[in-house]
Amino acid sequence: MTLHKLTLVLCAMLVVSGCVTKNTYDKEAQLAAEYQALNQRLSAELSADQVQITKLQNELKVTMVNEILFPEGGWQLSAKGHQTLTKIAPTLSNLKAQQVVVQGFTDNLPIGPELRSRFPSNLELSSARADEVARYLVSKGVSSNTISAQGFGEARPVASNATPEGRSKNRRVEIVIVAGGQP
Repeated sequence: MTLHKLTLVLCAMLVVSGCVTKNTYDKEAQLAAEYQALNQRLSAELSADQVQITKLQNELKVTMVNEILFPEGGWQLSAKGHQTLTKIAPTLSNLKAQQVVVQGFTDNLPIGPELRSRFPSNLELSSARADEVARYLVSKGVSSNTISAQGFGEARPVASNATPEGRSKNRRVEIVIVAGGQP
């Protein structure tokens, strides 16, 4: 093969590998629009240390520290939790082809005696929190066909559990919006 032909073949391969299908492009464009809408709605009303919005390939993740959703050690939404989720619900209720997955996480400290009879471990507590958020979002118009909840307990920490600040970051709920499927 001559150098000219090899160059043409390599250029063709680069062009083809850089192309995306219209479906993929449309999903990315819709996710970008949803990211923008959520970011504008939440940035104006919530502090950045309480809610973080991250755009990843084919998904958008809204991470909320537990303090804005639940009372300390609790699993039922606080008044502030209701207010926060009410701000997110309209955007989530407009989703059609996306899946909304609510994920609950805890730190690694054992559950206190007052909760131990109801939740044997952090896994059950994180699941109850995720379920509570999902139920509330459904009550605010998010389709029950597009939402699910998962609890991970102390698995998947985002910070060290050795400090109070790290444990606070690990006690969180993430709402993951996935273009066309589960994360």
